[in-house]
Amino acid sequence: MKKPLLSAICALSLLFSFSSFAQSDNVIRISPCDNQSIQKQADSVKHLLEDGGFSVLREASITMESEYEIPIIVPMSEGTSYQFVFIGDMKSNMYEVRMYDYNEKQVVYEKKRWSDINGNIISYSYIPKMSEYHMIKPLQVNNKQKKDLCGYVMLFRKTEAADKKAR
Repeated sequence: MKKPLLSAICALSLLFSFSSFAQSDNVIRISPCDNQSIQKQADSVKHLLEDGGFSVLREASITMESEYEIPIIVPMSEGTSYQFVFIGDMKSNMYEVRMYDYNEKQVVYEKKRWSDINGNIISYSYIPKMSEYHMIKPLQVNNKQKKDLCGYVMLFRKTEAADKKAR
């Protein structure tokens, strides 16, 4: 009687360990990338925005896969001016950024093609109506290279000193 029960427990534990192993392959893992041309563009944009009264809240280089969005969740405060910047791999054909509020309502959609002026850079400003988390989803499409595309994301906030000067 004890052997069938023990066999069943071993079989179930083995099944669960394999299923959790299989599920781990579907997890999105964010890893940094190194692309000197994107880094130069990011440094230039950062310098321009800092001169304009913005400070960097978050920035990261990210390895991306063609046609797959990378979800980025950030807290934003009501009435504060933010600037988001996404820089994609120069060899990609198309770039998109979508932003959603806490209720999953799309509040921003930007799209550029490689042939546009500064086509690999999407930058937009946003002032939230409520203090809440927002999800930002950058994406790039590359018809020749499907994996290991480099992207760079930055989120800036207008400094209080710059807000007072503007008034």
